Amino acid sequence: ARSTMTFSAQKCGICFQPPSIILIYRDNSQDKTRQRIMPIRNFSKFSDCSRAAEQLKNNPRHKAYLEGVSLRQLQKLYSLLRGHLEGWSLAESLEKFRQEETIDPEEDMNKLDDKELAKRKSIMDELFERNRKKKDDPDFVYNVEVEFPSDEKLESCAWDMESDEEI
Repeated sequence: ARSTMTFSAQKCGICFQPPSIILIYRDNSQDKTRQRIMPIRNFSKFSDCSRAAEQLKNNPRHKAYLEGVSLRQLQKLYSLLRGHLEGWSLAESLEKFRQEETIDPEEDMNKLDDKELAKRKSIMDELFERNRKKKDDPDFVYNVEVEFPSDEKLESCAWDMESDEEI
């Protein structure tokens, strides 16, 4: 029989200051929604995002909480942090992550015509849609019982959810 997860991850984000990964999750045993902050240490702009993601996911202290978070999502958050350390904007980091993830790095994007570029973009969009929870999904919770930091603290957090507006 498949063990039912005690914790189901709902939303995962990265906070740049201080560097930490923030997980909003449901504690199914207590039927409560909680926030877990996992500080990121020893991470620089030279760090390997995939390795960092694997280490976090396998960390005994966090493992149970991160069961529902894909390695790819954690890699994305680390790559946003790395971009931030490089001095890039969030939009630039997201764009770079997208390109690295779905596109052959050897390929010269400048040589692609618009149709090819559009095709790449739709692949990326589709991947994203598939990974994103829909708002009318029964698991999507609005009234999260979490003490959120004040507005200026939240400014430095990037949630892994895309809004409809262009950044």
